[in-house]
Amino acid sequence: RESDHRAWTPVTCTVTRQNATVQGLTEGKAYFFRIAAENIIGMGPFTETTKEIVIRDPITVPDRPEDLEVKAVTKNSVTLTWNPPKYNGGSDITMYVLESRLIGKEKFHRVTKEKMLDRKYTVEGLKEGDTYEYRVSACNIVGQGKPSFCTKPITCKDEIAPPSLDLDFRDKLIVRVGEAFSLTGRYSGKPAPKVTWLKDDIVVKEDDRTKIKTTPTTLCLGILKSVREDSGKYCVTVENSTGSRKGFCQVNVVDRPSPPVGPVIFDEVHKDHMIVSWKPPLDDGGSEITNYIIEKKDAHRDLWMPVTSATVKTTCKIPKLLEGKEYQIRIYAENLYGISDPLISDEMKAKDRFRVPDAPEQPIIKDVTKDSAVVVWNKPYDGGKPITNYIVEKKETMATRWVRVTKDPIFPSTQFKVPDLLEGCQYEFRVSAENEIGIGDPSPPSKPIFARDPIVKPSPPINPEAVDKTKNSVDLSWQPPRHDGNGKIIGYLVEYQKVGDEEWKKANLTADSCPETKYKVTGLTEGLTYKFRVKAVNAAGESEPAYVPDPVEVKDRLEPPELILDANMAREQHVKAGDTLRLSAVIKGVPFPKVSWKKEDHEVSPKADIEVTGVGSKLEIRNTVHEDGGIYSLTVENPAGSKTVSVKVVVLDKPGPPRNLQVSEVRSDSCYLTWMEPEDDGGSVITNYVVERKDVASAQWVTISSSSKKRSHMAKYLIEGTQYVFRVAAENQFGRGPYVETLKPIKAIDPLHPPGPPKNLHHVDVDKTEVSLVWNRPDRDGGAEITGYLVEYQEDGADEWTKFQTVPMLDCVVTGL
Repeated sequence: RESDHRAWTPVTCTVTRQNATVQGLTEGKAYFFRIAAENIIGMGPFTETTKEIVIRDPITVPDRPEDLEVKAVTKNSVTLTWNPPKYNGGSDITMYVLESRLIGKEKFHRVTKEKMLDRKYTVEGLKEGDTYEYRVSACNIVGQGKPSFCTKPITCKDEIAPPSLDLDFRDKLIVRVGEAFSLTGRYSGKPAPKVTWLKDDIVVKEDDRTKIKTTPTTLCLGILKSVREDSGKYCVTVENSTGSRKGFCQVNVVDRPSPPVGPVIFDEVHKDHMIVSWKPPLDDGGSEITNYIIEKKDAHRDLWMPVTSATVKTTCKIPKLLEGKEYQIRIYAENLYGISDPLISDEMKAKDRFRVPDAPEQPIIKDVTKDSAVVVWNKPYDGGKPITNYIVEKKETMATRWVRVTKDPIFPSTQFKVPDLLEGCQYEFRVSAENEIGIGDPSPPSKPIFARDPIVKPSPPINPEAVDKTKNSVDLSWQPPRHDGNGKIIGYLVEYQKVGDEEWKKANLTADSCPETKYKVTGLTEGLTYKFRVKAVNAAGESEPAYVPDPVEVKDRLEPPELILDANMAREQHVKAGDTLRLSAVIKGVPFPKVSWKKEDHEVSPKADIEVTGVGSKLEIRNTVHEDGGIYSLTVENPAGSKTVSVKVVVLDKPGPPRNLQVSEVRSDSCYLTWMEPEDDGGSVITNYVVERKDVASAQWVTISSSSKKRSHMAKYLIEGTQYVFRVAAENQFGRGPYVETLKPIKAIDPLHPPGPPKNLHHVDVDKTEVSLVWNRPDRDGGAEITGYLVEYQEDGADEWTKFQTVPMLDCVVTGL
């Protein structure tokens, strides 16, 4: 029997000897044993062991260690390794004892004085040339076991072997760009050789893509995601004190070529063909260029047309062109590994190289008198052949026919004095150029001129005066001069002078910048006093100045701000979502007020475009959304006061999604949906809700109500056992808002209840440790099939019931009682 049990277990009753072996005991447990003798009359009394016996194997010394090997030998040391004994004697190994014997001596001497558990040891301090043999034994708590078998006699001397190298790669290796490659091999030698990798005579260093792995017998150089720069001659050197070995591999990382080198040169251009040339790619991808692919396209269309893909020369004829159209050429280089990116030319018009000259630019007329004028022009493009003559023509402005001014050649001069004009008539002039191909198009007509004698300077302007002023500007006004000098007044020059200074400064640099009889002089200094004068200007020059009678002190003329509202700034403004909101007002005041727009006392949205002009301001928001609604205010302010107006903006939109969609009262054919109104009604009353359902196995939503104004709906006509998803959206007069869906599918089944109690429970058999029970099904199953019966038992007088197991049938045998 086990020491912690009271029951005895028979082992055997057929033993006639005075000993027996008891099987099936558990290691580590304690047992008592008893023995009784038996004869034909009966069994005698038992004799018991006096104390418990703990079951465990007997402890002995360990077996001998195994596989004692010599790993390295030098002239003064030996390195040995061994494996543990097959059996440790029933107790953990506490240490190993290594012994050596000098050949010629009888005794072994212990090598290790310290306690050693490692199974590797280097014996040092030996004498070169001596020969030893070694053995090792293991110790446990009992003692030292048998020694291992001895090593062969070992003589202390350095082991030397020249390097050997066995490579797994050939002399040449071709790799596609982006692929990985590795160079591997095996090597040996004593002492252990040093391994060095070179690429094009430069030491290879490890990085993110380059990995070098060297073990005592193998070597490997690996490169991930190779690039063209990885091409080169790789060399691995294996070297020790006795010599070296080298292995080589020419690696070529190949790729498609780089684009041909531009620009595309148009060597010849004709009306129906061109001849182009280019330079080869800077990088052929590691493989020679097999051909170039040339394509052409009309510069104003997107369709590329093939020309040829079979040329290896860097020049090509582009045929079948339409005269006058502009073309682009693109060229690809191709090798065995792919096609390069294209080289695209500039646009070039298909036309013959030599043609008539271009039309000159508009000629300029000078030195006009009552019967002559000088026409001046610039030389145009000569069409590829030298210009031999210019043809100058004239016509009266109202006439239609052009007349040559002379039959004599005009060349190389680019100006001509036209005689025989009629005084007072208005003339225009044009010029054409001629070469050996023919006469080119005429220039645009010159500006019309009247044949009259040169004009003189005008008289001064009349009555200049200061009509308005601010803190940094003065507005001047005057009347035209009495005499314009026979020429049109081009404009006026306005000058000012600070009182006390001698120098007059120009308010405008050119007369044509002030064509009217008024001007605002800006950039003045507040509080200073200035004098002003005005000159009239015609083609002959400037008139004498006319002075403003009194000096003017520069300071603001104050007028409080005034707002004149446009119709879109009425008290309330309604805008449909997606439309543009526009708010505007006319603004007055001196100085011009500072304008600021606010929404609910905050800055307006960055999407709002605000425009401020000298007469008013406008705010515009495109593609309005509901959030753009609110109170907008416009404030104008200057030193004389401020004024603010507000407008309420309502952006009308579809409503937001309903909230808190709930499903309750689920039955086999119906359920009850409830929800809350959306947080945002889109600025308009919600007219109705749309309720839809969907079988989870179907992709189609089915509308079950589209006109309900209530926030609930009874979903009827469901199919029992089917899973459904429901969704609800709100509608107002501007459309239907987003749907809100139920969070999880709802199965259309009647609610379940627990089944009733089993009936007529009684036992049909009883043993000393088990009871057989049977019972009948309950009266009600709670709306679902009964899946099993839970059996529990309770010791008489106890409070707790103990679960036994759940069974599927109407019977059960309760065991372990």
